Amino acid sequence: MGVALFFGAVVAPAAFGVVRSFGLPNASEIAGSIVTRTLGVVNVAGFVIALLLLVTVFLRRIPQGRISFIVECVCLGLIVLATGVGHWVIAARMRALRVAMELPIDQIAADDSRRIAFNALHGYSVNALGIAMIAGLVALVLMGRGVRH
Repeated sequence: MGVALFFGAVVAPAAFGVVRSFGLPNASEIAGSIVTRTLGVVNVAGFVIALLLLVTVFLRRIPQGRISFIVECVCLGLIVLATGVGHWVIAARMRALRVAMELPIDQIAADDSRRIAFNALHGYSVNALGIAMIAGLVALVLMGRGVRH
């Protein structure tokens, strides 16, 4: 969760800000490539960690309420789903659109259907990561409560 927060609040804005400061005609394309690669690591790591935690939640059997256990499982499942879809569905479609554009995204008209689709997918990507982060926070709190008992 910390990595996802750091990525969204620091890495992505910094990459776009620094690369755009050079005034390159394809600045967003370069920054987007950096962000895509690093987001892939964040998503795959979140997917693997949440999947491992979901498997181990059944092994640790710490006495906690049934509702807490269910909510924790749902949250971990949401992380797996959100990071998996974010990486293997949304990001894959964004990469395919960038290839189909043939030109850097900065040079594609804002009303071009491919650019509109790309921007919509970007919004879905941000939402997926946000859902994973919120679910991660809830799961972390519940796991912490379970350790205290």
